[in-house]
Amino acid sequence: MRRVLANALMLVLVLCLLVALPSSAQTPTPTLDATATATAPGVGMGVDQGVIAAFEGTVTSVYQRLIPSVVNIQMARQAPSSLLPDVPFGQPPEVQRGVGSGFVWDTEGHVVTNYHVVAGADLIQVTFQDGTTVEAEVVGTDPDSDLAVIRVDVPAEQLVPVEVADSTQVQVGQLAIAIGNPFGLQGSLTLGVVSAVGRLLPVGTSVTGGSQYSVPDVIQTDAPINPGNSGGVLVDAQGRLIGVPTSIISPAGVSAGVGFAVPSRIVAKVVPSLIETGQYQHPYIGITGTTLNPALAEAMGLPERQRGALVIAVTPGGPADEAGLRGGEEEVQVMGTNVPVGGDVIVAVGGEQIRGVDDLITYLSRHTEVGQTVPVTVLREGEPMTVEVTLQARPREQEAQVSPGPTVPAGPRLGVVGVELTPAIAEAMGLPEDQEGVLVQSVQPGSPADEAGIRGGSEPATVDGQRLLLGGDVIVAVDGEPVAQPADVRALLAERQPGDEVTVTLLRDGEEMEVQVTLAEVAR
Repeated sequence: MRRVLANALMLVLVLCLLVALPSSAQTPTPTLDATATATAPGVGMGVDQGVIAAFEGTVTSVYQRLIPSVVNIQMARQAPSSLLPDVPFGQPPEVQRGVGSGFVWDTEGHVVTNYHVVAGADLIQVTFQDGTTVEAEVVGTDPDSDLAVIRVDVPAEQLVPVEVADSTQVQVGQLAIAIGNPFGLQGSLTLGVVSAVGRLLPVGTSVTGGSQYSVPDVIQTDAPINPGNSGGVLVDAQGRLIGVPTSIISPAGVSAGVGFAVPSRIVAKVVPSLIETGQYQHPYIGITGTTLNPALAEAMGLPERQRGALVIAVTPGGPADEAGLRGGEEEVQVMGTNVPVGGDVIVAVGGEQIRGVDDLITYLSRHTEVGQTVPVTVLREGEPMTVEVTLQARPREQEAQVSPGPTVPAGPRLGVVGVELTPAIAEAMGLPEDQEGVLVQSVQPGSPADEAGIRGGSEPATVDGQRLLLGGDVIVAVDGEPVAQPADVRALLAERQPGDEVTVTLLRDGEEMEVQVTLAEVAR
């Protein structure tokens, strides 16, 4: 609360300065009006009450405009009896529940939310601000952008669609307002600013394994986002959607002022396709790459200032492979890590400069479509050349491997996103190269892992071409059974029931410790 008040006061003071500061061609005229000014506690300057009133009026107006559009989503799913072998015959199966947020997309009943809010749901209920509660059905999902569309059957006059802004125009420092249902508290508003733009948010990996992709152009905000805000709205001062809150970085599982929202530019591309076809096809180039840095450039005999996306490996049969792009064929040690070098360095796509992997991912998302042929300029052995690459649809087999979708049995879960601890990752974390385990990338707020104090990563890094968050706990055993990869964790948890307590052995900052985790319903 103190931070929210401080943010609001800061914004008011900034507005006051903008209003009060004279232009260089004018001389300010001192005035004294006791009815028009007040002094903020601890601040040695006058604050125009009219400015405060205008600011409050803006926030209130945004809330009143948006609250009919933001809904509360409750989901439930049943754990299959195969995961509950000890349940007596005739006893109702275990039910897992979750809560999140969503917002009205159109007057045909389509509601947008996060994929992770409704993944695997057997029952979805949507509650509007006026108390109307109806069941919803899933229309389409896209795990790679963490977006989903559900549909409700209510009169069109009750549906107030959200206006969508262009998130590519969002600037750091502008007002950001989040509306959702944190901890199930329906219709809550939090206030802050846009802290950063253009972030990459890794998605598509869980303790079930699978490839990892990233959502580009993600908006970072300090507007408090907590469990239950997922799938709600992040809007600007005009009440227009700039992003969909989807995750936070927090050691405690509650807002620490670092929240992330899927940008509205991606929402506007993905949602219509989900409504029409039930899925979205992401343009896919088919490479594993890393950003070329001075050390890698030197190892490849390139100028120290050369930038680009170094191709480490090419997916067989993928677009890059068919176009003749090449990956690395030899390894060098750079800052203690073995990196394949010698591959092509992508320096431009469609005539736009590429300074690293982030630029490549962002360009493909913003400007290309499946089936489109784009010119890709690379450096091969130091010489520039351009090849034509016809983009394909990103493979979707990982959808069956990420969090609990319909093809993955529901059951007890820790509520973490993790990756296998490879020798390169272990070395990057200062651990022995032969250390095995599962590196925790993030912890789902309100989950059993969160309640037990398990920590996710907070240090972005690229290791062997894979974007990761380092610094998190490493799971090395569950109930004394060693684990070496995410599938091991899932296999052990499949033998448990919700409500069971398990002992999770962790490495934290290189030191081994044990935590007790009670498997329970995972908040969405």
